[in-house]
Amino acid sequence: MGKETVKNAEKLVLASMNGRDASHDAAHAFRVRDLALSLAKEEGLTSSLQTLEIVEIAALLHDIEDHKYVSELSEEARIVERFLEEEDLEDSAKERILKIIKGMGFKDELNQKGVVDVLPEFGVVQDADRLDAIGAIGIARCFTFGGSRKAILHDPKIEPRVNLSKEEYVKNKQTTINHFHEKLLKLKDMMKTKAGQKRAGKRHKFMEDFLKEFYEEWDGRA
Repeated sequence: MGKETVKNAEKLVLASMNGRDASHDAAHAFRVRDLALSLAKEEGLTSSLQTLEIVEIAALLHDIEDHKYVSELSEEARIVERFLEEEDLEDSAKERILKIIKGMGFKDELNQKGVVDVLPEFGVVQDADRLDAIGAIGIARCFTFGGSRKAILHDPKIEPRVNLSKEEYVKNKQTTINHFHEKLLKLKDMMKTKAGQKRAGKRHKFMEDFLKEFYEEWDGRA
């Protein structure tokens, strides 16, 4: 595993995510990679080159098989596994990369009880992905995705859902604004690393300020 594998992963990201809306495109994967490596350094994970390579590759590949864009029954649903099989990687590294990718989703943590034991690499990759979902970029991505799916912007009569199960979260459509309450505003308290928690505070506050202004403008109070 080395620079060649990273370059090949970058090429796969560009080829696989080309044509998606800008909320989940290749630029998102590259931002998550950069964030994950930065968090890894803050968390002191720089002593092992293999650890950093696992972080980088997992971050790059984490959204290629996103269920919102790829059917679980399609050939694309195994593209990451096939890529890792073809690369010169140790079996333990492949297993760690796949474990990180398969555990990334917000929906998988809904109604989860207690503290979850996670790989150090998983914490920084997941936190990086969640950081990219909040703050200024998170707001932009949220409205980009909502617009791509023709979602209702806001309807005061439709209230955010609470205590969602994984199935309810995936199945039912909601307004774009309610997505902030059902997911994005929860991410700050779901960060796995101290570095992620520190960065999430600022981004979370930015979203809160945005929503306050949004509701005042919607109601004609500002």
